[in-house]
Parts: sequence; structure tokens; C-alpha cells
Amino acid sequence: MKKLLETVPNYSEGRDMEKVAKIAACFKNRKGVRLLDCQTDANHNRCVITAVGEPEALKNAVLDSFGVAVAEIDLTHHEGQHPRMGAVDVVPFIPCRNTTVEEADAIAKELGKEVGEKYGVPVFLYEDSASAPHRQNLAKIRKGQFEGMAEKMQDKELWTPDFGPDHIHPTAGVVAIGARMPLIAFNINLDTDNMEIANAIANAVKNIRGGYHFIKAIGVELNDHYTGRPTVAQVSMNLVNYQKTAVYRAFEAVKMEARRYGVNVIESEIVGVVPMECLIDCAAYYLQACCFGPMKFDPQKQIMENWLLEDEEEEN
Repeated sequence: MKKLLETVPNYSEGRDMEKVAKIAACFKNRKGVRLLDCQTDANHNRCVITAVGEPEALKNAVLDSFGVAVAEIDLTHHEGQHPRMGAVDVVPFIPCRNTTVEEADAIAKELGKEVGEKYGVPVFLYEDSASAPHRQNLAKIRKGQFEGMAEKMQDKELWTPDFGPDHIHPTAGVVAIGARMPLIAFNINLDTDNMEIANAIANAVKNIRGGYHFIKAIGVELNDHYTGRPTVAQVSMNLVNYQKTAVYRAFEAVKMEARRYGVNVIESEIVGVVPMECLIDCAAYYLQACCFGPMKFDPQKQIMENWLLEDEEEEN
């Protein structure tokens, strides 16, 4: 079978659908690349693309999308609930099929070099591609966001980019590129508009404040102008290792903390695509299924579509 990588680039545009369409078009009708998902959020003012493909073809698709984003997105006029530092904010490469983290890392570094040279956007390598320990965590790189990045980069010892110029692009900012394992973007909406409560819950569950080791979280206000309903507070999370901190565990932790404030969960959402395994874990937990989980045998063998997929692969 062919080697496949996944990429989930984030772009700082979630309101102008014409711009989003131009970005998404870079991943369509390309040999060796398949666009799986394109999600936008007007409150976050952010677009998340999910695509898989052969390493070189996928890298070239992302590179083309940089050209569109740099031309179309001006961060000096950008505002939204999600932290951001670049028109293309972050580009992870993730092992998908017959590939390793090392191969994802090699493609990430190739892309970083080309982005810096072609578009003049400074590139910081992060996660498994990080060139220094203080650059592994995306939040540390992004701290200060676009508005504070020029001053931050004056510290040449700590924040000289890995590729590209040593100063921010005036409208497109900077970008983080790197290899990592699958990440799940998981948001929970609360039946309150009190952001102090959302932030308190986020602080209780996230790793940096003593919560779960593999959770990153912030409070986000969802404005009624975009949702068409009363303003609600959201706990927005990144689960960086779903095998060690499961989706259901994050969900239950937020519900438990919310009860302290007399607040309930309205709904949750997953941004982008996720591994089947994480949903099987949730099904096994909430159904309390005695024979549908890792304690018994491989639960994926109980998923009918998996058998059909195996037959298709054998035919091909």
C-alpha cells in the first residue's frame, strides 16, 4: 500500500467563505491528495482543513495553500476567539498509513524551508520536529499572538525562527510546522454566558494548571451574532493523546467541574476527523459494554465496516 500522511492545517479565516473556498481548492482534484474535511467557525474565525495524501503531493498542496492564505488573510484586521499568530497558524503532519513520525518530520522540515524562502513567513518547528525543548508546546510559541510576536522575536537566543526571516511577515505573521501524533479538537458548550466559569473549568482540566496531562484548554465565548442563539461559554480543548486521556474522560471531567457552578453541558463538538478508536472507547464506556472493549478483545473486529474495508483492500 502507498505511504500516506495526514495534515490538519489551521487558517485564520472562518467568516469569509470565498477565501475559505480558495484555500480548500488547493487540496481538491490533486493526484495523491484527498480532502477529508473543511470546518469553519465564525466565532473562532478559523478554518481547519483535514487532508491525507502521499507525502510529497500533500506537502505541495499545503505549500500552495500558503500562497492563498498569505495573499488573502491580513492579520492586522483579524479578530476572533481563538488564539492565532499567523494567516496559516499551524501545520501538523501526522503518520497515517505505512509512515512514521520520522517521515512526517522530514516533510514538515521540507515544507518549512520552502515556506520561509517562497513566502517570507517565519517558521517555528514544534512538537516532534521542535529544534529546542521550549518550542515543543504550540501554546508557548503562540504566546503573545500576532500582535506581540514582533517584540517576542527580538529575543534572538530564544525565538529566532527555524526557517524564513527573523522578523514577522507584516500581514501573515508566523507559522508553526511539525510532526505529531493525532490530536482531537474537542469543544464543550455550557448553558451559561459566564466566561469566568468557562475559564475556571478550562484551568481545572488542562495539564499546565494541574489537570489531565494530555489536555490543553481555554474558555471561548460563542457570540450570538454567529450562532443565531444566546451567547454561550465554551470550554475548547485539544486532546493531544486520546489513548492516554480519552474523549469520554475529558467530557466527564468538564461535566463534573461544571456542577460546582450549577452549570450544565448543552452539547459537545469534534472539530475535523478523528481516529475510530477514540469513538469506540466512548461507545464502550457509555454503553458499559462488557464485550466491546480492550479488556476483552479487539473491539474494532465488531465494526461491520472494518470487515468491508479489509475486503476492499485485498481486492485492490
